[in-house]
Amino acid sequence: MAFVSAFVISMVFSELVFVCQSNPVCQPIYPKYEIPVYKEDRDNVHFAQNLEFLEAEYFLWASKGHGIDVMAPYLTKGGPPPIGAQKANLDSLTYRIIEEFAYQEIGHLRAIDKTVGGIPRPLMDLSRENFAKLFDEAIGYELEPPFDPYRDSLSYMLSCYVIPYVGMNGYVGMNPQLKGYAAKH
Repeated sequence: MAFVSAFVISMVFSELVFVCQSNPVCQPIYPKYEIPVYKEDRDNVHFAQNLEFLEAEYFLWASKGHGIDVMAPYLTKGGPPPIGAQKANLDSLTYRIIEEFAYQEIGHLRAIDKTVGGIPRPLMDLSRENFAKLFDEAIGYELEPPFDPYRDSLSYMLSCYVIPYVGMNGYVGMNPQLKGYAAKH
């Protein structure tokens, strides 16, 4: 039995050593030149930053009742506050989830600001009327009563599905276009 245990331990150890010293089949692709951020990268990341502003403001307002102007005003670069944003009527679990999303989006904005420099926050309409129009168009007819993302947790979660989904698809499409190693992070 001791021989079997010693044999198994030696096999596991040798496999660990092999894995640690092996050359991966797919080597990482390093940029041709050691430029952390190309100008084209900057433009693409700034475009994506608009979506990060949208997510941060929407999540902050719904959970905290205020936006980036209170949490990290330097990130706005003097851009205007959103129109119609307000605190949502969220249950305690949804509140905590959305609050974490908000902090995560502030982190994304800080990372972009640190890596490529920030842009002024764009003007955004986060009003219930704007979301009602969006949902009417998505469903194909006018809802009665009109959709209100701030009404309750379920309505807010339905409205949240659209925003990160668009952002994720934007990043997936943009990432292969980025050239600089810092911009890809």
